[in-house]
Amino acid sequence: MAAIDLNADLGEVVDGVPTADDDAMFAVISSASIACGGHAGDAASMRAAVERAQRTGVAIGAHPSYPDRADFGRRPLAMDPADLRAVVAVQLTALADAGADIRYVKPHGALYHAAGADPALARAVVGAVVGLSDRVGRPVPLLALGDALATAAEDAGLPFHREAFLDRGYRSDGSLVPRGAPGDLLHDPGVVAARAVRLVRRRTVEAVDGTEVETVAASLCLHGDTPAAVAMAYAVRAALVAEGIEVRAPW
Repeated sequence: MAAIDLNADLGEVVDGVPTADDDAMFAVISSASIACGGHAGDAASMRAAVERAQRTGVAIGAHPSYPDRADFGRRPLAMDPADLRAVVAVQLTALADAGADIRYVKPHGALYHAAGADPALARAVVGAVVGLSDRVGRPVPLLALGDALATAAEDAGLPFHREAFLDRGYRSDGSLVPRGAPGDLLHDPGVVAARAVRLVRRRTVEAVDGTEVETVAASLCLHGDTPAAVAMAYAVRAALVAEGIEVRAPW
């Protein structure tokens, strides 16, 4: 039986206000990337996310970011790699201290893209994950895109898994349409569900210009704060099950 992971970025509480319906999302996903204080989240929200994961059998991932709550971690920041490593390490420690059994690490937002392209930033992020791995006594995988992160993880002896995005537009080179540009987000649950099946069965995704882009992913991502996220998540889960595709975490 084919299998795929379905992950969502959750625990993204800002000033005490959640940006997603975490209860509904936890019911259908297999992995949750939990905000750990950089762009969103606090000690209480991390503990709540850990408890939800334990109740629903969902694998926990850490979702560190630039220290940028004002712009939700979606603005690039100029940071010295050593400072970035320390910032990411603090976030990973915070989630672990909240009781999380962290099974993977997925950077958030601008850090996701910057570290995926910049070897120095990639090594900084991976260095923090190595510290977490030493703490838990096993290699903690990275979930991301970007050759720089893949290379840094391999050099450090950490597993690296690629993901695909169900609710984001793709360009013909396989990169994501920048947020705010035409075609950046998908909103139709049926279209998103069909994309999920296509990614598993054909390992391709259609770009905004109609180009068929090859992509091999171990996990499919839905953003919890995307409009209609819950409807899309349920549609995706139903479509995968109908196709005989098992939804389960690989970590």
